Amino acid sequence: MNPRNWTVRARLTVLYGCLVLVTGTVLLGVVYFFLDRSIANQPIDVPVVYGTTSDPARAVELKQRQAAAEARLRADFRRQTLMPLVERSLVALGGLSAAGLALGGVVAGRTLRPIHQITTTARRVADRNLHERIGLTGPRDELRELADTFDDMLSRLDAAFEGQRQFVGNASHELKTPLAINRTLLEVALNRPNVPAELRQLGETLLEVNARHERLVDGLLTLARSERTITNPVPIDLAEVAGSVLANARHESERLNLTMTLDATATRVTGDPLLLERLVQNLVHNAIRHNTADGWVRVSVDHVGDAGRLVVTNTGGLIPSTSIASIFEPFQRVTNRVGSGHGTGLGLSIVRSVVRAHGGAVSAVPRAGGGMVIEVSLPAGAAG
Repeated sequence: MNPRNWTVRARLTVLYGCLVLVTGTVLLGVVYFFLDRSIANQPIDVPVVYGTTSDPARAVELKQRQAAAEARLRADFRRQTLMPLVERSLVALGGLSAAGLALGGVVAGRTLRPIHQITTTARRVADRNLHERIGLTGPRDELRELADTFDDMLSRLDAAFEGQRQFVGNASHELKTPLAINRTLLEVALNRPNVPAELRQLGETLLEVNARHERLVDGLLTLARSERTITNPVPIDLAEVAGSVLANARHESERLNLTMTLDATATRVTGDPLLLERLVQNLVHNAIRHNTADGWVRVSVDHVGDAGRLVVTNTGGLIPSTSIASIFEPFQRVTNRVGSGHGTGLGLSIVRSVVRAHGGAVSAVPRAGGGMVIEVSLPAGAAG
């Protein structure tokens, strides 16, 4: 196994275990060295067993024999003392190393726990839940400083995004009034008798442009609202919402000669009723507008595990797989989709924002033969 592929916890565990092993080995070596020196310097008295003599040569021989006997005794004593010590110490060192690895794993886990908390929070924040903070407690060490710095960054990002949403909302509200006035003036002018045909055509064109601008402003307002956290979630049957939206869209689908089908089972989720209805509306209207003559739209609602699933499939033009990644961005369209000029470019952006605000997920894939399949997953018991 390549150590480069090890996790940080595994590396710390091995490091702690190696430190215990090295420390134990050094300690064993020091004890062995001093004990060996102590035995070497320890005097040994050997009784005279070879007798005595007045012959100098014989005396030297007896003294050599006695020294040899002392050396053998010292070597035997050293062997019987140090060898068992080394054997038992190695067994103890092996057990200590195993205990060091186990303890190292526990210590590494406790050391990395604050980092795991920071990582978990960062993942939740990645879904635009900028109101959450780490709030790490404990001593003011390096990890606490990192967590506090991350919290400060989140506060600044939250304030920046909130200011952006407020600006979009305020600007949209300010734009609705002149658009409403323009629409009223145009309708009054067109309702006058004897209006020239050229002027009527111009007025109808301006009304259509004004209506598109109103839809754009309404979409911006919904987008700004959907990016906030759901504060008062209520239980909602997603199947009922889908049925109501399809019933309201029946006239437009018949006008375009489209076949719409619904396959739904009771699926309860928790969230904002208006936003979830707008989510289904945008998906269904998107499937209708970007379709082909004599095409079809299929909507299915069911449960998948603990989540509610909404799938909208439609026929239509061929969509490059490279364009799927950008269709959920504001004002992004696939250029070869029929009728894309009649939209505002915010429909799927609103869908994504509503899904994120409810803690769900949305994905889209091109359909073989043309069209698209969009799947929405919403947690049954969570809302933001």
